[in-house]
Amino acid sequence: MGQAQARTPAPAQKDAGKTAPAKAEQANARQMVIIDDEGTSLMHIALLASPKIDVVGVTSVSGNIWATRGAAMQLRMLELMGKDKVPVAQGALYPLLNTEEKTRRWEALYGKLTWKGVWMKEWVEPTQQSTPPYRTPQDVSDIPGGAPKGHVLAEAAANFMIRMVHKYPGQITIVEGGPMTNLALAQRLDPEFASLAKGLIYMGGSFNPRQVLDNRSAADFAREFANSPRREFNIRFDPESASITSHAPWKSITVVPVDPSTATQLTPDLLARVAKVAPAGIRQVVSGFEPGFPLWDEIVAAVLIDPSVVTRSEQLYVDYDSQFGATYGDTLSWREHYQPGLGEQKATVILSVDPGKVDDTLVDAVSRAR
Repeated sequence: MGQAQARTPAPAQKDAGKTAPAKAEQANARQMVIIDDEGTSLMHIALLASPKIDVVGVTSVSGNIWATRGAAMQLRMLELMGKDKVPVAQGALYPLLNTEEKTRRWEALYGKLTWKGVWMKEWVEPTQQSTPPYRTPQDVSDIPGGAPKGHVLAEAAANFMIRMVHKYPGQITIVEGGPMTNLALAQRLDPEFASLAKGLIYMGGSFNPRQVLDNRSAADFAREFANSPRREFNIRFDPESASITSHAPWKSITVVPVDPSTATQLTPDLLARVAKVAPAGIRQVVSGFEPGFPLWDEIVAAVLIDPSVVTRSEQLYVDYDSQFGATYGDTLSWREHYQPGLGEQKATVILSVDPGKVDDTLVDAVSRAR
Protein backbone atom coordinates (compact mmCIF):
# COMPACT_ATOMS: atom_id res chain seq x y z
CA MET A 1 0.00 0.00 0.00
CA GLY A 2 1.40 3.39 -0.99
CA GLN A 3 1.86 6.19 1.52
CA ALA A 4 -0.93 8.31 0.03
CA GLN A 5 -3.29 5.36 0.22
CA ALA A 6 -2.35 4.63 3.82
CA ARG A 7 -3.27 8.16 4.85
CA THR A 8 -6.64 8.18 3.06
CA PRO A 9 -9.53 7.41 5.44
CA ALA A 10 -11.87 4.64 4.37
CA PRO A 11 -15.45 5.66 3.50
CA ALA A 12 -18.15 5.11 6.11
CA GLN A 13 -19.70 1.65 5.97
CA LYS A 14 -23.35 1.70 4.92
CA ASP A 15 -23.85 -2.05 5.17
CA ALA A 16 -23.55 -3.54 8.66
CA GLY A 17 -22.35 -6.75 7.04
CA LYS A 18 -19.15 -4.98 5.96
CA THR A 19 -18.05 -3.99 9.45
CA ALA A 20 -15.81 -7.04 9.90
CA PRO A 21 -13.70 -6.35 6.78
CA ALA A 22 -13.55 -2.69 7.79
CA LYS A 23 -12.24 -3.63 11.22
CA ALA A 24 -9.71 -6.01 9.66
CA GLU A 25 -8.50 -3.25 7.33
CA GLN A 26 -8.15 -0.89 10.28
CA ALA A 27 -6.21 -3.51 12.25
CA ASN A 28 -3.82 -3.94 9.31
CA ALA A 29 -3.34 -0.20 8.74
CA ARG A 30 0.27 0.95 8.68
CA GLN A 31 1.49 2.94 11.67
CA MET A 32 2.28 6.54 10.79
CA VAL A 33 5.55 7.68 12.36
CA ILE A 34 7.99 10.58 12.39
CA ILE A 35 11.58 9.54 13.09
CA ASP A 36 13.57 12.09 15.09
CA ASP A 37 17.25 11.13 15.41
CA GLU A 38 20.81 12.35 15.00
CA GLY A 39 21.65 10.63 11.73
CA THR A 40 20.85 7.25 10.23
CA SER A 41 21.01 3.69 11.47
CA LEU A 42 19.58 0.24 10.93
CA MET A 43 16.50 1.54 12.77
CA HIS A 44 15.75 3.94 9.90
CA ILE A 45 16.23 1.27 7.24
CA ALA A 46 13.96 -1.21 9.03
CA LEU A 47 11.17 1.31 9.64
CA LEU A 48 11.35 2.69 6.10
CA ALA A 49 11.29 -0.82 4.66
CA SER A 50 8.61 -2.37 6.87
CA PRO A 51 5.15 -2.72 5.28
CA LYS A 52 3.72 -2.13 8.76
CA ILE A 53 5.16 1.39 9.04
CA ASP A 54 4.41 4.61 7.14
CA VAL A 55 7.25 7.10 7.72
CA VAL A 56 5.68 10.52 7.09
CA GLY A 57 8.83 12.48 7.89
CA VAL A 58 12.36 12.33 9.25
CA THR A 59 13.92 15.03 11.43
CA SER A 60 17.46 15.57 12.69
CA VAL A 61 18.77 16.63 16.09
CA SER A 62 22.28 17.05 17.45
CA GLY A 63 23.69 14.36 19.71
CA ASN A 64 26.11 11.77 18.37
CA ILE A 65 26.56 14.06 15.35
CA TRP A 66 25.40 17.58 14.53
CA ALA A 67 21.85 18.08 13.23
CA THR A 68 23.26 19.57 10.02
CA ARG A 69 25.22 16.46 9.19
CA GLY A 70 22.40 14.25 10.38
CA ALA A 71 19.92 15.84 7.99
CA ALA A 72 22.31 15.34 5.07
CA MET A 73 22.74 11.68 5.99
CA GLN A 74 18.98 11.24 6.27
CA LEU A 75 18.39 12.82 2.86
CA ARG A 76 20.98 10.57 1.25
CA MET A 77 19.65 7.38 2.84
CA LEU A 78 16.13 8.18 1.68
CA GLU A 79 17.43 8.75 -1.85
CA LEU A 80 19.33 5.45 -1.85
CA MET A 81 16.20 3.64 -0.64
CA GLY A 82 14.00 5.26 -3.27
CA LYS A 83 12.13 7.13 -0.53
CA ASP A 84 13.12 10.67 -1.51
CA LYS A 85 9.49 11.82 -1.29
CA VAL A 86 9.70 11.49 2.52
CA PRO A 87 10.43 15.01 3.83
CA VAL A 88 13.44 15.80 6.02
CA ALA A 89 13.45 18.71 8.48
CA GLN A 90 16.62 19.86 10.23
CA GLY A 91 16.27 20.24 13.98
CA ALA A 92 17.96 21.89 16.92
CA LEU A 93 21.69 22.41 16.59
CA TYR A 94 22.33 22.77 20.34
CA PRO A 95 20.72 21.46 23.55
CA LEU A 96 18.41 23.78 25.49
CA LEU A 97 21.01 24.65 28.16
CA ASN A 98 23.88 22.17 28.10
CA THR A 99 27.12 23.16 26.34
CA GLU A 100 30.55 21.72 25.63
CA GLU A 101 32.10 24.03 28.20
CA LYS A 102 29.56 23.03 30.86
CA THR A 103 30.29 19.38 30.08
CA ARG A 104 34.01 19.94 30.64
CA ARG A 105 33.24 21.74 33.90
CA TRP A 106 30.98 18.87 35.01
CA GLU A 107 33.72 16.31 34.27
CA ALA A 108 36.23 18.32 36.32
CA LEU A 109 33.85 18.16 39.28
CA TYR A 110 32.28 14.72 39.02
CA GLY A 111 34.38 12.47 36.75
CA LYS A 112 34.74 11.55 33.10
CA LEU A 113 31.84 10.73 30.83
CA THR A 114 32.18 7.66 28.63
CA TRP A 115 30.59 9.26 25.58
CA LYS A 116 30.03 12.95 24.75
CA GLY A 117 28.67 12.80 21.21
CA VAL A 118 29.60 15.84 19.09
CA TRP A 119 31.94 16.97 21.88
CA MET A 120 33.86 13.68 21.84
CA LYS A 121 37.60 13.98 21.17
CA GLU A 122 38.98 10.77 22.67
CA TRP A 123 38.01 7.74 24.71
CA VAL A 124 38.93 7.83 28.39
CA GLU A 125 40.55 4.40 28.08
CA PRO A 126 41.50 2.08 25.19
CA THR A 127 38.49 0.55 23.46
CA GLN A 128 37.74 -1.51 20.35
CA GLN A 129 35.44 1.15 18.94
CA SER A 130 36.91 3.79 16.65
CA THR A 131 37.16 7.42 17.75
CA PRO A 132 34.82 9.57 15.64
CA PRO A 133 36.24 12.70 13.98
CA TYR A 134 35.68 15.92 15.91
CA ARG A 135 33.66 18.09 13.52
CA THR A 136 32.18 21.57 13.46
CA PRO A 137 28.42 21.99 12.91
CA GLN A 138 29.14 23.24 9.38
CA ASP A 139 31.10 20.14 8.33
CA VAL A 140 28.83 17.93 6.23
CA SER A 141 31.59 16.25 4.23
CA ASP A 142 32.04 12.51 3.67
CA ILE A 143 28.36 11.58 3.82
CA PRO A 144 27.97 7.76 3.53
CA GLY A 145 26.75 7.01 0.02
CA GLY A 146 27.73 10.46 -1.25
CA ALA A 147 26.29 13.95 -0.92
CA PRO A 148 22.48 14.16 -1.11
CA LYS A 149 20.81 15.64 -4.17
CA GLY A 150 17.75 16.87 -2.29
CA HIS A 151 17.24 19.55 0.32
CA VAL A 152 15.73 19.81 3.78
CA LEU A 153 12.40 21.52 4.32
CA ALA A 154 12.33 25.27 4.87
CA GLU A 155 10.91 24.78 8.36
CA ALA A 156 12.47 23.64 11.61
CA ALA A 157 11.92 20.09 12.84
CA ALA A 158 9.78 21.23 15.78
CA ASN A 159 7.46 23.19 13.48
CA PHE A 160 7.24 20.28 11.04
CA MET A 161 6.20 17.88 13.80
CA ILE A 162 3.61 20.33 15.12
CA ARG A 163 2.15 20.73 11.63
CA MET A 164 1.95 17.00 11.07
CA VAL A 165 0.21 16.08 14.33
CA HIS A 166 -2.38 18.78 13.59
CA LYS A 167 -2.83 17.38 10.07
CA TYR A 168 -3.20 13.79 11.34
CA PRO A 169 -4.47 14.10 14.94
CA GLY A 170 -4.15 10.94 17.00
CA GLN A 171 -2.41 9.05 14.19
CA ILE A 172 1.31 9.83 14.36
CA THR A 173 3.75 8.08 16.68
CA ILE A 174 6.94 10.02 17.37
CA VAL A 175 9.99 7.74 17.24
CA GLU A 176 12.87 9.35 19.13
CA GLY A 177 16.36 7.93 18.71
CA GLY A 178 18.38 10.89 20.00
CA PRO A 179 18.19 13.74 22.51
CA MET A 180 14.70 15.21 22.92
CA THR A 181 15.51 18.84 22.08
CA ASN A 182 13.10 19.01 19.13
CA LEU A 183 10.28 17.44 21.15
CA ALA A 184 10.70 19.89 24.02
CA LEU A 185 10.76 22.83 21.60
CA ALA A 186 7.61 21.56 19.89
CA GLN A 187 5.82 21.16 23.23
CA ARG A 188 6.78 24.67 24.34
CA LEU A 189 5.74 26.17 20.99
CA ASP A 190 2.42 24.30 20.99
CA PRO A 191 1.05 22.88 24.28
CA GLU A 192 -1.26 20.63 22.21
CA PHE A 193 1.64 18.92 20.43
CA ALA A 194 2.03 15.82 22.63
CA SER A 195 -1.70 15.32 23.13
CA LEU A 196 -2.30 15.37 19.35
CA ALA A 197 0.22 12.59 18.69
CA LYS A 198 -0.75 8.92 18.90
CA GLY A 199 2.16 8.39 21.26
CA LEU A 200 5.90 8.56 21.86
CA ILE A 201 8.48 5.77 21.82
CA TYR A 202 12.09 6.65 22.53
CA MET A 203 15.51 5.19 23.14
CA GLY A 204 16.90 6.80 26.25
CA GLY A 205 17.35 6.48 29.98
CA SER A 206 18.98 3.80 32.10
CA PHE A 207 17.47 1.93 35.03
CA ASN A 208 19.72 -0.95 36.11
CA PRO A 209 21.49 -2.47 33.08
CA ARG A 210 23.70 -5.52 33.56
CA GLN A 211 26.32 -7.20 31.40
CA VAL A 212 24.78 -10.10 29.49
CA LEU A 213 27.19 -10.89 26.64
CA ASP A 214 30.69 -12.15 27.37
CA ASN A 215 32.68 -10.77 24.45
CA ARG A 216 35.03 -7.82 24.95
CA SER A 217 33.10 -5.36 22.79
CA ALA A 218 29.81 -5.93 24.60
CA ALA A 219 31.49 -5.85 27.99
CA ASP A 220 33.02 -2.45 27.19
CA PHE A 221 29.55 -0.96 26.93
CA ALA A 222 27.99 -2.80 29.86
CA ARG A 223 30.69 -1.82 32.34
CA GLU A 224 29.88 1.85 31.78
CA PHE A 225 26.83 1.38 33.99
CA ALA A 226 28.49 -0.45 36.89
CA ASN A 227 29.00 2.76 38.88
CA SER A 228 26.52 5.01 37.08
CA PRO A 229 23.48 2.81 36.39
CA ARG A 230 21.12 5.74 35.84
CA ARG A 231 23.13 7.70 33.24
CA GLU A 232 22.60 7.42 29.48
CA PHE A 233 23.89 9.68 26.67
CA ASN A 234 20.68 10.68 24.86
CA ILE A 235 19.31 12.07 28.11
CA ARG A 236 22.63 13.40 29.48
CA PHE A 237 23.22 15.50 26.34
CA ASP A 238 20.05 17.54 26.97
CA PRO A 239 18.48 16.70 30.36
CA GLU A 240 16.17 19.73 30.36
CA SER A 241 14.48 18.68 27.13
CA ALA A 242 14.08 15.12 28.42
CA SER A 243 12.33 16.36 31.56
CA ILE A 244 10.04 18.70 29.59
CA THR A 245 9.13 15.87 27.21
CA SER A 246 8.49 13.44 30.08
CA HIS A 247 5.96 15.84 31.59
CA ALA A 248 4.09 16.40 28.32
CA PRO A 249 0.55 14.93 28.02
CA TRP A 250 1.26 12.07 25.59
CA LYS A 251 -1.49 9.48 25.09
CA SER A 252 1.17 6.82 25.61
CA ILE A 253 4.91 6.71 26.27
CA THR A 254 7.17 3.73 25.64
CA VAL A 255 10.72 3.94 26.98
CA VAL A 256 13.46 1.73 25.53
CA PRO A 257 16.33 2.34 27.95
CA VAL A 258 19.86 0.94 27.82
CA ASP A 259 18.79 -2.08 29.91
CA PRO A 260 17.60 -4.43 27.12
CA SER A 261 20.42 -3.40 24.77
CA THR A 262 23.17 -5.13 26.78
CA ALA A 263 21.85 -8.48 25.53
CA THR A 264 22.10 -7.39 21.88
CA GLN A 265 24.87 -6.55 19.45
CA LEU A 266 25.35 -5.33 15.90
CA THR A 267 27.47 -8.30 14.93
CA PRO A 268 29.20 -8.87 11.57
CA ASP A 269 26.77 -11.76 11.04
CA LEU A 270 23.73 -9.52 11.55
CA LEU A 271 25.17 -6.89 9.22
CA ALA A 272 25.81 -9.57 6.58
CA ARG A 273 22.21 -10.83 6.90
CA VAL A 274 20.84 -7.30 6.53
CA ALA A 275 23.11 -6.45 3.59
CA LYS A 276 22.05 -9.63 1.78
CA VAL A 277 18.35 -8.62 1.79
CA ALA A 278 18.74 -4.81 1.68
CA PRO A 279 17.82 -2.76 -1.39
CA ALA A 280 20.81 -2.61 -3.72
CA GLY A 281 21.19 1.15 -3.23
CA ILE A 282 22.02 0.93 0.46
CA ARG A 283 24.01 -2.30 0.68
CA GLN A 284 27.24 -0.33 0.66
CA VAL A 285 25.92 1.92 3.45
CA VAL A 286 24.93 -1.10 5.55
CA SER A 287 28.32 -2.69 4.96
CA GLY A 288 29.90 0.52 6.27
CA PHE A 289 28.16 0.31 9.66
CA GLU A 290 30.70 -0.37 12.41
CA PRO A 291 29.96 -3.64 14.23
CA GLY A 292 30.27 -4.20 17.96
CA PHE A 293 27.73 -1.71 19.23
CA PRO A 294 24.53 -2.71 21.10
CA LEU A 295 21.24 -2.44 19.20
CA TRP A 296 20.06 0.76 20.85
CA ASP A 297 17.72 2.43 18.33
CA GLU A 298 17.17 -0.85 16.51
CA ILE A 299 15.26 -2.24 19.51
CA VAL A 300 12.82 0.67 19.12
CA ALA A 301 12.19 -0.35 15.52
CA ALA A 302 11.73 -4.00 16.48
CA VAL A 303 9.25 -3.13 19.25
CA LEU A 304 7.19 -1.01 16.84
CA ILE A 305 7.17 -3.65 14.11
CA ASP A 306 6.62 -6.66 16.38
CA PRO A 307 5.80 -5.95 20.06
CA SER A 308 6.23 -9.66 20.85
CA VAL A 309 10.03 -9.12 20.94
CA VAL A 310 9.47 -7.67 24.44
CA THR A 311 9.96 -10.23 27.23
CA ARG A 312 9.65 -7.93 30.25
CA SER A 313 8.29 -4.43 30.83
CA GLU A 314 7.01 -2.35 33.70
CA GLN A 315 4.69 0.62 34.17
CA LEU A 316 6.65 3.44 35.83
CA TYR A 317 6.50 7.18 36.23
CA VAL A 318 9.66 8.53 34.58
CA ASP A 319 11.50 11.84 34.75
CA TYR A 320 15.10 13.05 34.42
CA ASP A 321 17.30 15.12 36.74
CA SER A 322 17.79 18.58 35.23
CA GLN A 323 19.68 20.07 38.18
CA PHE A 324 23.36 20.73 37.44
CA GLY A 325 25.08 18.43 39.90
CA ALA A 326 26.57 14.96 40.19
CA THR A 327 23.35 13.32 38.97
CA TYR A 328 22.68 15.77 36.11
CA GLY A 329 20.75 13.84 33.44
CA ASP A 330 20.19 10.74 35.56
CA THR A 331 16.99 8.72 35.17
CA LEU A 332 14.35 9.12 37.87
CA SER A 333 11.53 6.60 38.23
CA TRP A 334 8.73 5.67 40.60
CA ARG A 335 6.07 3.01 40.90
CA GLU A 336 2.46 4.02 41.41
CA HIS A 337 1.81 6.06 44.59
CA TYR A 338 5.49 7.01 45.04
CA GLN A 339 5.85 9.67 42.29
CA PRO A 340 6.14 13.34 43.41
CA GLY A 341 2.93 14.26 41.61
CA LEU A 342 4.42 17.18 39.69
CA GLY A 343 3.12 16.16 36.30
CA GLU A 344 5.22 13.04 35.74
CA GLN A 345 3.69 10.76 33.10
CA LYS A 346 3.34 7.00 33.37
CA ALA A 347 5.36 5.09 30.77
CA THR A 348 5.82 1.52 29.63
CA VAL A 349 9.50 0.77 30.26
CA ILE A 350 10.98 -2.06 28.17
CA LEU A 351 13.39 -3.96 30.44
CA SER A 352 14.28 -6.99 28.34
CA VAL A 353 13.79 -8.34 24.83
CA ASP A 354 14.40 -11.58 22.91
CA PRO A 355 17.71 -10.77 21.12
CA GLY A 356 17.29 -13.41 18.42
CA LYS A 357 13.77 -12.25 17.67
CA VAL A 358 14.97 -8.63 17.46
CA ASP A 359 17.59 -9.66 14.87
CA ASP A 360 15.04 -11.64 12.87
CA THR A 361 12.50 -8.80 12.98
CA LEU A 362 15.05 -6.32 11.63
CA VAL A 363 16.21 -8.62 8.83
CA ASP A 364 12.63 -9.48 7.85
CA ALA A 365 11.65 -5.79 7.77
CA VAL A 366 14.58 -4.84 5.53
CA SER A 367 13.83 -7.76 3.20
CA ARG A 368 10.35 -6.32 2.58
CA ALA A 369 11.56 -2.96 1.26
CA ARG A 370 9.24 -1.71 -1.47
